[in-house]
Amino acid sequence: MHILLPVDGSPQSLEAVHHAIRLVREGLKAEVLLANVQEPSSLYELVVVHDAQALRRVALEAGEHAVAKAVALLTEAGIEYEIEIASGDPAHMLAEIAECNECDAVIMGAHGEGANKASLGAVAQALLRNSPIPVMIVRPPEVAEVAEVDVAEERADST
Repeated sequence: MHILLPVDGSPQSLEAVHHAIRLVREGLKAEVLLANVQEPSSLYELVVVHDAQALRRVALEAGEHAVAKAVALLTEAGIEYEIEIASGDPAHMLAEIAECNECDAVIMGAHGEGANKASLGAVAQALLRNSPIPVMIVRPPEVAEVAEVDVAEERADST
């Protein structure tokens, strides 16, 4: 199985890396592709810098920095991986990366900022809607625990 792990360096994306590591340790035979997508340069950056190569280098360095912790986690776990850093609309580019690399699934963190942090971010929502492959959203442990309590309470109320 070829798994795409979108990583931006956030705790939520690293939780997805931890989840993928747990799956591999439990016996899933998987190849991992870490992906980071940098927003495209703004018009202001293009006008001020005047050097497209310099802007690409900055984006590449930012992407490498964003995946550094995920690389350390996978290396420590003894899991082989590849890295792809791209620039553009994150949801669109992640779907394209998954397709070009023949990924079988996406495992990503939930980035929602709702009142209970249970909602999904825009990139996760777009991938869930448009991805031709399965997308697994990994929530932080405290959000998952709250959701389980809510479900248990709803079941108790309905009986």
